[in-house]
Amino acid sequence: MVWFRYYQNVCTQSYSYVWWDWARWEKEIDWMALSGINLALAFTGQEAIWQRVYLSLGLNQSEIDEYFTGPAFLAWNRMGNLHKWAGPLPHAWNLKQLYLQYRILERMRSLGMIPVLPAFAGHVPQGILRVFPRVNVTRLGSWGNFDCSYSCSYLLDPQDPMFQVIGTLFLKEMIKEFGTDHIYSADTFNEMRPLSSDPAYLSGVSAAVFRSMTGADPRALWLMQGWLFHHQPDFWQPAQVRALLQGVPLGRMIVLDLAAESAPVYLWTESFYGQPFIWCMLHNFGGNHGLFGAVESVNHGPFDARHFPNSTMVGTGLTPEGIEQNDVMYELMNELGWRWELLDLPLWIANYAERRYGAKNARAIGAWQLLLRSVYNCSGPCVNHNHSPLVHRPSLRMNTELWYNKSDVYEAWQLLVGAADELGASPLFRYDLVDVTRQAMQQLVGDYYLEIKQAFQSHSLPDLLTAGGVLVYDLLPELDSLLSSDSHFLLGRWLEEAQAMATSDKEAELYDLNARNQLTLWGPTGNILDYANKEFGGLVLDYYGVRWSLFVSALVESLNTGTPFHQDQFNQAVFQVERGFIYNGKHYSSKPVGDTLEIVRKIFLKYYPGSMQRIRMGAA
Repeated sequence: MVWFRYYQNVCTQSYSYVWWDWARWEKEIDWMALSGINLALAFTGQEAIWQRVYLSLGLNQSEIDEYFTGPAFLAWNRMGNLHKWAGPLPHAWNLKQLYLQYRILERMRSLGMIPVLPAFAGHVPQGILRVFPRVNVTRLGSWGNFDCSYSCSYLLDPQDPMFQVIGTLFLKEMIKEFGTDHIYSADTFNEMRPLSSDPAYLSGVSAAVFRSMTGADPRALWLMQGWLFHHQPDFWQPAQVRALLQGVPLGRMIVLDLAAESAPVYLWTESFYGQPFIWCMLHNFGGNHGLFGAVESVNHGPFDARHFPNSTMVGTGLTPEGIEQNDVMYELMNELGWRWELLDLPLWIANYAERRYGAKNARAIGAWQLLLRSVYNCSGPCVNHNHSPLVHRPSLRMNTELWYNKSDVYEAWQLLVGAADELGASPLFRYDLVDVTRQAMQQLVGDYYLEIKQAFQSHSLPDLLTAGGVLVYDLLPELDSLLSSDSHFLLGRWLEEAQAMATSDKEAELYDLNARNQLTLWGPTGNILDYANKEFGGLVLDYYGVRWSLFVSALVESLNTGTPFHQDQFNQAVFQVERGFIYNGKHYSSKPVGDTLEIVRKIFLKYYPGSMQRIRMGAA
């Protein structure tokens, strides 16, 4: 039996990898090899192959342009959720991605990894209806608050002959271009309700997808994300799950139990009704920043799955929507792929701190012990989707609940500040110091929000002006200054990487819009507003900060004039601010500014005493 150590989520391609050049990809693939990963998606460049296939079928370029999204949203185009939005996709993009895929595959294969290539899931452009007017297609429902201008994809009927023609043609072209390692990925119903719950229909769909794979590669094995079963459990009852899975011969499909650390599907599907599965830690949504982990679940989960009656588990995996955050959780999960028994987590975290910083430091170890027992020890149905008021459109009904004691983060912050004299030369220590300081300040934003809300509801204008003034004119600018001192937290780097992919000014403008929109409105009208929020220097001041300033001003005006605060009116006004950020044309530096250690010490001396006093007063 091959024991897989899998990596990637289809969404990671857009939330994290979208602007990567070869130098960045090479680092990632080398990290994958060092981490023991032997199975990973290789989705780059597929639009160039699809372009070739669609043209050969008779579609014209305008019909193809109406189908592909812009680069930052291709993950959802590939799964049939979206079309057209933030496009059209430039020809130069396809060529550059095609050549990049050659290098990615060569490197992965040279290091013993199995690249998973994309296959046909059944979604087609509208132009197919012009070329083949008798083709049997149906439209799926809308997705993600988008209307049918950008969603409601066309799905080929599994019994229509064109399903096999298109699916096999695409995969043959893919194999001809890149070779194959015989494992392919396709997701037909990602967050989309099938047209029928009839088991015969569902097994027919999966059988058609698999048949289009074997038509090009008789040795094909289908890797499928199991997220759909968790996302719409009202539809995916046991009969429907069984039908979809068993439309493929047992052993010819591997299911990714995508969020097994929080919502394992294998438990209620009798180990996916006999199909092999990989126990995966999803952990992150949208590439959000924010300290988070479920260490106990991650430590126990893979072993529980192995010992589940008639278990078909064949590996462990990492499936975050976005990366470059919470390194500790990914190091932990990767190590568990090699273990046969539970880790002693307090001992493991102490060794982790020493390895990470290259020196043994009692304060640093103490800080990590505090973080381990608190912010990294979420239990129950919790997921890492940052709901802090900091990164969401302000309202009087914001979520400030936490799964941990805030004091543990503040005390860990104090310990790391105390360790800075000894460890400050370590780049990883400086990164962690920024990240923990950022988390502490995020908590403070929640505190000041509650003070603002309380002052408004009690009609106390002086208290509202005080709390609002601290938040808007000091706390958020200080946070922006902190983030701007570290290259990992720069809006300018994200935007510069996007523009670097361009071969013309027009392309650069398109990529800049894609990069900004994904972080903020996620759609033309805030369709998935703030889902992919990031705490970047530049973004905090010019996007989140401006929103909070407008919110506080609206509340002050309400008290001054004695008129009610209307959220709908505020939403209309703040949308102009949000949209304005996307088109402001401002250049943001891709180089860090300021001394991180000095900035952290300044913020610590200013805010740590008050933060602990708040906690003591709350406990009194």
